[in-house]
Amino acid sequence: MFNYDFMQNAFFVAICISLLCPCIGIFMVLRRSSMIGDTMSHASLAGITLGLLTNTNPILGAFIFTAICGALIEFLRKYFSHHLDLILTIILSLSIGTAITLISSGKLKANANVFFFGSILTVNTTDMISIAALTILSVLTLYFLYNSLLYIAYDEEAARVAGVKVDFINYIFAILMAAAVSISIKIVGVLVLSAMIALPVASALQLEKGFRTTLLCSIGFSLLAMVIGLFGSYYLNVAPGGFVSLTSVAILLVVLVIKNIRTILRRMQFSK
Repeated sequence: MFNYDFMQNAFFVAICISLLCPCIGIFMVLRRSSMIGDTMSHASLAGITLGLLTNTNPILGAFIFTAICGALIEFLRKYFSHHLDLILTIILSLSIGTAITLISSGKLKANANVFFFGSILTVNTTDMISIAALTILSVLTLYFLYNSLLYIAYDEEAARVAGVKVDFINYIFAILMAAAVSISIKIVGVLVLSAMIALPVASALQLEKGFRTTLLCSIGFSLLAMVIGLFGSYYLNVAPGGFVSLTSVAILLVVLVIKNIRTILRRMQFSK
């Protein structure tokens, strides 16, 4: 299987996805804004269509448009501070409206349907360079902003009082979300991309460990889901996005079952 260049490319991208998406997702889950990931993934479709329309790299187009949408979400928070769902509806309307208009115009220079479900055949060298660059820059940014992001995730108001530049860091985080979304499109696909942002984190949270351990475990669960998903999609000849998503759900269910079994065994020991 690894004799094929497209599978080597796919696994390289899978490693990047497994590293970056949980790093972004854990902060989104702690901030109770995981649905932003779903909105951003749909927003990326508009960026893809714009990239195809202008004959540029769709990943770059997705990153630029998604970053703009992420910044717009932070901007709209000032006007709809208690209505995040309304902000997400506005962004979805903008992005989906743009995508449908461009797709139905018949002016795209390539087929955008492949980006809905993901494909291991479509990752080329240019994509790998773009994805590697976005991953490295994003991980470095997360490293330098780690403490501030953690502070904001647990208590944004306290972070403001402590002198953390909350608004500036939120805009930077929006760009990081755009990077995570754009590197995942080719393999995972638009429709199930949010699964790779939230589900590995959800599985890791069930372990009830500290933040860093939870982060490392979420990366491990993400990598496991990607590897199983790519192998499964290759041998079953199905879209990798859907199979990766199902694998992520299965991992979460297994973790929950094991957790419940351990809880029952502990109660039985205490009862003795």
